[in-house]
Amino acid sequence: MQAPSVGGVMLPRGNGETIRLSRGASLTDFAEKINANPASLVAVMMNLGEMVTATQSVSDETLQLLAGEMNYTVQIVSPEEEDRELLESFDLEFGEDEGDEEDLVVRPPVVTVMGHVDHGKTRLLDAIRKTNVIAGEAGGITQHIGAYQVATEVNEEERKITFIDTPGHEAFTAMRARGARSTDIAILVVAANDGVMPQTVEALNHAKAADVPIVVAVNKIDVEGADPTKVRGQLTEYGLVAEEYGGDTMFVDISAKQGLHIDSLLEAVVLTADASLDLRANPTQDAQGISIESRLDRGRGAVATVLVQRGTLRVGDTMVVGDAYGRVRAMLDDNGNNVAEAGPSTPVQVLGLTNVPGAGDNFIVVDEDRTARQIAEKRAARERNAAFAKRTRRVSLEDLDKVLKAGEIQQLNLIIKGDASGSVEALESSLLQLDVGEEVDIRVLHRGVGAVTESDIDLAMGSDAIVIGFNVRAAGRAAQMAEREGVDVRYYSVIYQAIEEIEAALKGMLKPEYEEVELGTAEIREVFRSSKLGNIAGVLIRSGEVRRNTKARLIRDGKVIAENLNIEGLRRFKDDVTEIREGYEGGINLGNFNDIKVDDVIATYEMREKPRV
Repeated sequence: MQAPSVGGVMLPRGNGETIRLSRGASLTDFAEKINANPASLVAVMMNLGEMVTATQSVSDETLQLLAGEMNYTVQIVSPEEEDRELLESFDLEFGEDEGDEEDLVVRPPVVTVMGHVDHGKTRLLDAIRKTNVIAGEAGGITQHIGAYQVATEVNEEERKITFIDTPGHEAFTAMRARGARSTDIAILVVAANDGVMPQTVEALNHAKAADVPIVVAVNKIDVEGADPTKVRGQLTEYGLVAEEYGGDTMFVDISAKQGLHIDSLLEAVVLTADASLDLRANPTQDAQGISIESRLDRGRGAVATVLVQRGTLRVGDTMVVGDAYGRVRAMLDDNGNNVAEAGPSTPVQVLGLTNVPGAGDNFIVVDEDRTARQIAEKRAARERNAAFAKRTRRVSLEDLDKVLKAGEIQQLNLIIKGDASGSVEALESSLLQLDVGEEVDIRVLHRGVGAVTESDIDLAMGSDAIVIGFNVRAAGRAAQMAEREGVDVRYYSVIYQAIEEIEAALKGMLKPEYEEVELGTAEIREVFRSSKLGNIAGVLIRSGEVRRNTKARLIRDGKVIAENLNIEGLRRFKDDVTEIREGYEGGINLGNFNDIKVDDVIATYEMREKPRV
């Protein structure tokens, strides 16, 4: 049925039907769903105050606005659902164990260590792995995530446990949450001398949101002031009740520094897994899992650390990981040894991918290289559209002219390069969340893994961008090129230093705000005529002080007669002066303005810049 829409444009009217659209869809995509002309939808959006082209990726809010005007309901397909539909189109399925019940075998639990910064997460992993990870961490903060597998003995039986090492700084919250979703059990580390801290609660909430059992490791029991009982009491307020208090949460008092009771902690993890979870997977199917971390290695190319969740990954398999794909050329375990295959809950480094996947991307093994390439390309296009829609700034017709004028909206362009995809994602996410007002926009033009290259400098030159290198440096002639062309390249090894500096730069780009400060008032007692200077006001300074070359307004009978006047001349008797203070008399010349009368008041003021908070 055709019915008039806004602006007289004839469009199909819905009856409340639900239209499913992916993130970053365009008006053309919407038009295909309702059998309409895309140009008509562009006209509708203009009438609604939005400047949108037919093929431009638009935000979810824009699609909702358009759908509501035409009596449709838009359902934005979630990334997970998009991916599932994409895989189904290739007769693939992610996240399900194939085969019968007898095909399932017990797999090791996957554990994430969480907690407040400086409470000993990295040192605990160090104690578990017997390797010194913390020595290589800038500022003692874990900058990357990886995965490690250890063995422990429980009831005279060897049991394996896989640990996902998540970053400790709060800027990596998104990665920590992602780590929890790939986890079976969370170890919450709480320092016995500090107790529950804000990040402890944050980590606890992530674990609860992921619906995973929690084992509490009360660390630093060897430190002065340690009070493990206090920690148990504090966590009771958050729903974690210790077994000795009648609850179901296992608390283990440890010292990661001294290596005390580490075995008891690992045993608690295994017992919690046995009691709360049915950890089984089919090792005979094609492998599926997630990417934990990835980086670009100069000699080996893209190197991805993946966690196999079901099936068995073998050298020679064709896999697709996010928007990367390739044939597995080699696999390394967490000790750097070559392995031929990896079963469920096993972390391995994979070589042979076309590019660096993102942290948290799922992977799936497929039969043909062509299928893998098609899935990867469609995923890349989908993410690109979603990113474009995210960057789109909604501009109404009323302020379009103002926006287009140079300087009305300032923009800080960034290019982010890092040594690992997780770090780059976390840094980008933290920077995009900076709030410094509506006048300044931050835009990440490009992000990637690897050294800063000449192409990065080229892009920065063309867009006045700042290049951020996180644990990477400029390669080849890129450094000389940046210096020659004046491109600002900044290097960081700790993430919050980058965030603080960029925030300061953003605040510096804000247009200064000024406020009016009253300086003084002068009452006109007499008007002197001068053929050379015009009318001169003989005044008595009633309050403050009057200075030469400041702004003034003339007030008559309580009403402002003239604005934006200048104190061009100021005299005391026959002397030119720069200021006259309260209680003194003098003469004021307002330049070309001569409409002054006795009893008028001259109020002087100046505009001062307001400091940014």
